Amino acid sequence: MFIEISDIKKHFGEGESRVDVLKGISFELEKGEFCVLLGPSGSGKSTLLNIIGGIDRADSGYISINGEKTADMNEKALTAYRRKHLGYIFQMYNLIPNLNIKENIEVGAYLSDSPLDVDDILKTLGLYEHRHKLPNQLSGGQQQRTAIGRAIVKNPDILLCDEPTGALDYNTSKDILKLIETVNQKYGSTIIMVTHNDAIKNMADRVVKLRDGVIRKNTQNENKISAEELEW
Repeated sequence: MFIEISDIKKHFGEGESRVDVLKGISFELEKGEFCVLLGPSGSGKSTLLNIIGGIDRADSGYISINGEKTADMNEKALTAYRRKHLGYIFQMYNLIPNLNIKENIEVGAYLSDSPLDVDDILKTLGLYEHRHKLPNQLSGGQQQRTAIGRAIVKNPDILLCDEPTGALDYNTSKDILKLIETVNQKYGSTIIMVTHNDAIKNMADRVVKLRDGVIRKNTQNENKISAEELEW
């Protein structure tokens, strides 16, 4: 078992304004699995992703990745763990505006002991001919590709994607999903993607449906289709 998520609980606020966002979440993932966390806004999926990513801490329960428990780590160890194991792709691209595309991706490489080849990634992402441009010279889809490149150049074990297509149109969204699928197949990254787009679940190995802070359904996808075939 590569990732074990055990009885994760999390609340925000106190007293009358207390909200229990996660109410005991447990599931497991194998290495290289593509998992979609599906649910409406407010279901707790982004909070769960942030806890898996070590950005936020749970009130109780634990997350174990390859036998290492994040709850046992101090801040320094947690930072090292994030650098070593995790890549993040957010809805906002968070690119550095005064660095060109290649340099933005290289920022991710500096964080890794065993980075992937930057030029190879630029070619995989269809960005090689744009590598000397600045982010504001690119379309939203190209900026999101750059953000994906920065995340995967670290060669992370786990890629965490928070609504990566949320700000993009249909065709660009499909292109980005195809790229994430390629990353999963080519580099073997375990992928956990948060989305409220029901169609995306069809390309995943595992679908975990959340509502009101609990898992309503955890299913293995027997009839997985490629990103190319998705429609919504």
